[in-house]
Formats: sequence, structure tokens, C-alpha cells
Amino acid sequence: MINPILLPELRLMLAENDGQGLFEVATELHPATVADFTEGLSVEDTWSMLSHAPLGTQADIFSYYSNQKQEEMVLGGGRQRMGSLLEEMAPDNRVDLLKRLDDNVVQELLPLVAKAERHDIVTLLSYPEGSAGSFMNTEYASVPAEITAGEAIARLRNQAPDNEMIYYIFVLGPDRQLLGLVSLRDLILARPTTPVEDLMQRDVIAVRVDEDQEEVANKMARYDFLAMPVVDSSGRLVGIVTHDDIIDIVREEATEDAHRIAGVAPLTLGYLETGLLALTWKRGVWLAILFLTAMFTTTALQQYEDTQIEFTWMILFIPLIMSCGGNSGNQSATLIITALSTGDISLKDWYRVVRRELMMGLLLGVGLGIFGLIIANYYVGMPHALVVPVTVTLVVMCGTMVGSLSPLIFRRMGLDPALMSNPFVSGIIDILGIVIYMNVAILLL
Repeated sequence: MINPILLPELRLMLAENDGQGLFEVATELHPATVADFTEGLSVEDTWSMLSHAPLGTQADIFSYYSNQKQEEMVLGGGRQRMGSLLEEMAPDNRVDLLKRLDDNVVQELLPLVAKAERHDIVTLLSYPEGSAGSFMNTEYASVPAEITAGEAIARLRNQAPDNEMIYYIFVLGPDRQLLGLVSLRDLILARPTTPVEDLMQRDVIAVRVDEDQEEVANKMARYDFLAMPVVDSSGRLVGIVTHDDIIDIVREEATEDAHRIAGVAPLTLGYLETGLLALTWKRGVWLAILFLTAMFTTTALQQYEDTQIEFTWMILFIPLIMSCGGNSGNQSATLIITALSTGDISLKDWYRVVRRELMMGLLLGVGLGIFGLIIANYYVGMPHALVVPVTVTLVVMCGTMVGSLSPLIFRRMGLDPALMSNPFVSGIIDILGIVIYMNVAILLL
């Protein structure tokens, strides 16, 4: 987000080559604030401004730029300059950047990075997208089990400058096997001669390197950790997932679910950054599918044309019937999708969900049906008015069942439950609502 407050001053400093002023701006403000203030500068001016700050500060500021700004700076900043910056960036941040770049650009940048960092980058890039390994940080604090608390603190002084998270110290055995965890607080409070293995917590909650990011986020939320170790299939520590990464993942997952619930393919870039044609395609594909679904509603109406001719008043209540079913179905779908995402329910709870939604549909249907009876009696009188409350009750029950079962079925098939979005539920209920409405009229009249 561009913050225009300091832009004129920054441009004046750049024009006058005020190195001291630019240094103070870059180093005395929070990196995120500096990124906001310089977002509106051109690529060349941004690089010129960053060049007056230490390399570590440059990397911190760079990580707070928008994705589009970062990519523009990579392409317009000179490969050598970008190579040095990549070495200073946190492993998860630089891998996230490289995944967004073209392969040929990545191949040009990798040789400019030191061998150790290059190996780390290639390893992280090899993990599947959305897995714990794809966004973990490989810089963490660790000590062996056989040393004392005093020796551990001395080692941490050397490790701290290069590690993002030093509050949790992982205790490792031979071949980097994860043996336990000790907090910095416990080390500080312990007697210097106390062995680390006497202080460590042995039952460590960890995630697998191939575990889905949504499951990782649920575990972090459940245990309220600041960081969580990531292990491979042999139990070796390969990295950590920190709370700031989890916040990004939660926002990403919530945004994707919101898009799918609205019947839009998830956007990989921001709304304004997504091209008009790309946005049209992401919305148009689902609108076309929903349009075809709506065609079945027209077909259903056509099948009962004789009934509509005989009881023309029924047309008046079609919008009411369809909205009751669609709205109740959307409510159920949203509740179940959210509950699945947060872990409140699982597939084994399907019977409890069905029973609960069936009763809920009956209660809601009867309540709305009473209002429907009053309205229908005013317009058409008895006994025709009975068709409306009976239909409303059945349609609402049908809506709650479809809305609750559809996400569960999608999860059982290995698909994202959010794909069964509100527009799809409404489309299905519209068809069923018409069929129910007409058959109730035939039976009662």
C-alpha cells in the first residue's frame, strides 16, 4: 500500500543525494513503515534509497514490499545486486519470491548466491506447494543434549544473529534427530551446570515436511506455539514454521475460501493486480456453470406448465419458495465449510450433522411456513394457501440437507469443501424447490 506522506521528502533526498537522511529513514523506522513510504518510488529510486542502508536492513524492507513491487525490483535491479539481497533474506521469504518468478530468471539468480544458501533454496523449492516444507524456515536455534545450560547459552549467543526464532531451542541427537525442546527462559533460569537433557521437554509436537499447510495452521492454533518443528520421515529436524508464516497462511486460506464461496476461482494476485482478462475468466467460468445449472430450473418449470396454467397464482410465490431454500442451504453450507476448516467437525461426524440439520430445517421451515401461510391466505385464501407453508417447510429442510451434506461429500472425495459454494447450493435448491412446489400443489389441490 502506497503511503504518500514522505514521498516528496524522499524524492528530494534522492535528488540531493542526502545519504545521511536516507540512512536514517531506512534504519530508524520499522521496515514495514519504510516499505509503505517507498512503495510509490520508481524501481531505480527504490534501489538507490535502499543502497544507503546495511544489506540486512535492505532485506528486511524488501520482504515487506507487495509481490508486484518485489518482482519489478528483481527485473529492474541488476542480477548481482539481487543475488546479494537473496543471501540476506529469510529462507522462507526468498523461496516465496523465487516461486513467483519465471524459471529463466531463477536460473540466472541462483549462481549469484553463495553455495550454502543455493543448496537451501533448491531444497525448499523441491517441496510441493502448500506443504510445510514449502514455507518453513531453515534457520533455527539448536543444541546437543549432552551439554550444560551454561554452554547452551554461550552457543546461542553465536546463533542468535542468524536466527529468526530463538525462544524455542531444539535439542538434537546424532544425524539431527529431534530429541526434545527447551525454552530460552528455562535455560536462563536453570543453574549453569544443569544438563540440557534434564531441562528439555521430550514429547515434542512436530509436523511432517509433507503435511498440508492447513493442517499445520490448525496445529499451531490448537497448541498456541510461536514456532513448530518440521521433521522428515526419519524424524530429523529440517526446519521450523513460525507464527508469522501461519498468519499469512490463514489469510490465504480464508481468502481462497471466500472466493470459492462466492463462486470465483481464487486469485493468485491482488484484486487490482489481476489483469482484466484473467479476472473475467476466473469469474466467467463459474458464472457459465451456474448459468447452465439455472437452465435446469427452466426445464423443471416447463415440465409443470399445465399446473401453472390451471393455478396461475402459484407464479407469485416462486421467488419466495426459491429464496427460502437457497438461503437456508447457503447458511448450512457456510457453517459446515467453516467447521471443517477449523476442525470443529470431521467426516466421522456426518450422522450428527445430518440429524442436527434435519431438525434445524424442520424448525426453520415450520417457522417460515407460518409466515408463508399468512401471506398466501391474504392473496389467494384457503385451501390454496396451504400449498405455500407445506412447500416452504419441505424446501427449507431440503436446503439444510443439501447445504450440509455437499461440503462433506466434497471433503470425502478429497476436494476443497468450499468448491460447493453458495451459488452452487442455491442452483441445486432452485431446481428441487420447483419440483417440490409443483408436486405439493398437485397433491393438495
